[in-house]
Amino acid sequence: MSMSFNQYMRDSIQPMRDDLTSIGFQELLTPEDVEAALPAAKGTSLVVVNSVCGCAAGQCRPGVAQALQNEILPDHLFTVFAGQEKEATAKAREFFAPYPPSSPSIALMKDGELVHFIERHGVEDRSAAEIAAELKEVFDRVCQ
Repeated sequence: MSMSFNQYMRDSIQPMRDDLTSIGFQELLTPEDVEAALPAAKGTSLVVVNSVCGCAAGQCRPGVAQALQNEILPDHLFTVFAGQEKEATAKAREFFAPYPPSSPSIALMKDGELVHFIERHGVEDRSAAEIAAELKEVFDRVCQ
């Protein structure tokens, strides 16, 4: 009895997806999902480019979760998963110009326009608490 690679990957990364979906993030699984959500979202949208890497597990997802304990929050929460839904991730990254592809990464958009971006290098050498503090400050400033 053998398991397909794709099934193995789906099963392996499900807890990583759940870290975000369990706190209210909507997964954007196709380019069409991204195109329907990001430019049309009124108000503010937090978009997390999720990843299997250690800094996503240790800093990015926990930092985002901590930031969502803030009093002022984005109106919408979206996520794409780098390396899994490749086309959806590529489509989302089109909205993050001029930043190069980076995962994990965190984007805050307002009325479909990028207003703040945390690249991988802004995740990997910082604690979850530091990422949360930055996001809370941005939420307080932009999401009112």
